[in-house]
Amino acid sequence: MKRGQLYRVRRPADDPKASRVFVVVGRQAVIRTRFSSIICAPIYSQRQGIASEVHVGTREGLTHDSTILCDALQLVPKRQLTDFVGELSAVKTRELDRALCVALGLD
Repeated sequence: MKRGQLYRVRRPADDPKASRVFVVVGRQAVIRTRFSSIICAPIYSQRQGIASEVHVGTREGLTHDSTILCDALQLVPKRQLTDFVGELSAVKTRELDRALCVALGLD
């Protein structure tokens, strides 16, 4: 498991959907630790057109165009990240970094 990978999570907490895809956004050093949960961003099919979003689609392993929503970061238990979907390219990872800075109010 590594930063930038996408996983389908079955029955995510506080989500009306039966499953949702998340992208791992936490630092690799933390992902490798014994912490039971890691920081992830959910992926939605609807776009809001805001700077804290990253547009993704079939190149990342999804079935349709979607959006990583960096304003909705969540701690997801590692044990739930079992259904691998795909991975962000280097370009998309840089877009993710920029969107995270916007979402967190960092320069």
